[in-house]
Amino acid sequence: MSSSVIDFVATEARFGAHNYAPIGVVLSRGQGVWVWDTDGNRYLDCLSAYSAVSQGHCHPKILAAMVEQAHRLTLTSRAFHNDQLALFYEEIAALTGSHKVLPMNSGAEAVESAVKSVRKWGYEVKGVPDGQAEIIVCANNFHGRTLGIVGFSTDPETRTHFGPFAPGFRIIPFGDAAALEEAMTPNTVAFLVEPIQGEAGVIIPPAGYFAKVRELCTANNVMLVLDEIQTGLGRTGKLLAEQHEGIEADVTLLGKALSGGFYPVSAVLSNNDVLGTLRPGQHGSTFGGNPLACAVARAAVRVLVEEGMIENAARQGARFLEGLKDIRANTIREVRGRGLMLAVELHPEAGRARRYCEALQSKGILAKDTHEHTIRIAPPLVITSDQVDWALERLATTLTQDFS
Repeated sequence: MSSSVIDFVATEARFGAHNYAPIGVVLSRGQGVWVWDTDGNRYLDCLSAYSAVSQGHCHPKILAAMVEQAHRLTLTSRAFHNDQLALFYEEIAALTGSHKVLPMNSGAEAVESAVKSVRKWGYEVKGVPDGQAEIIVCANNFHGRTLGIVGFSTDPETRTHFGPFAPGFRIIPFGDAAALEEAMTPNTVAFLVEPIQGEAGVIIPPAGYFAKVRELCTANNVMLVLDEIQTGLGRTGKLLAEQHEGIEADVTLLGKALSGGFYPVSAVLSNNDVLGTLRPGQHGSTFGGNPLACAVARAAVRVLVEEGMIENAARQGARFLEGLKDIRANTIREVRGRGLMLAVELHPEAGRARRYCEALQSKGILAKDTHEHTIRIAPPLVITSDQVDWALERLATTLTQDFS
């Protein structure tokens, strides 16, 4: 690392909480699928800020919408109406087929809002005895890092020494419909699940799993809550990942790409029953639904659709997946993915995935490891065929590299 990079990293270490372990690069600029470090080196971004920059870095139309709105009005709080919120509601509802929208800021806020809402629905509509509502979740889930959420995580790193935790959650294996059926009781109000477990290593459930999940939730009057914060808005080659199995969730959580990386925006989308139980004063957010956020989100969703990014994700994702599967390397245990949400899982004896990500950095690719032995690959949805092929050449060289 150059002296300037070392200075930035050292200053972070001196003043910042050590709750991240970043790859050793300091980024200063981005455009499309590319980012540049402080020394002027260019990299293909294969993380997209955990899918938040799906539309590409600094998309000019989203930037223009943000600047225009910032000149007009940024924040009113929900104490007053603003001229962007209703338009955001109307457009996101029309796009997703939702009936009600609750705007928030971060993905974790959307999850917490959904937990509160389905519990309230359970007590006031389903008739669950007060204080007895249960929500079923999956092992190896990742729904955020708030205290409420880490309480139902199975990852020791996220839980240790943060308790005590709130009750009311039952944990089952992911992809096991029989386990879901067995876990349901009259007090079950919701099943909260990711369509694809991203942080766990891009774990894709068996075909037909979500069709059966939908059937079970309907039969037992349980709200199906799909956390599409990473998978939603085109990442998997469909607008929503639920569309791969032709189902509809009762509650859908969006975030990350909802703002194209410009501003924290999230939303809870639902049918009337769930969000319809909320009354003034019972839930809210000072910044949730602010005019700047709504203007940015409207532009981010518009370019996603108008510029064919969802269809491109399907095409380039298939090309990328096929190319990864063609790499003949003894290090690779499994390649999996859907759309541009991809992963290469390494054999444990190949060593930690972190060192492969560091080797990729030296070849101009930024990717991120997860769960020690998995490399996640999730470039912006604007990536081209030539860029996919360029990345595959470097991935092949790295994955066949001898680190001994």
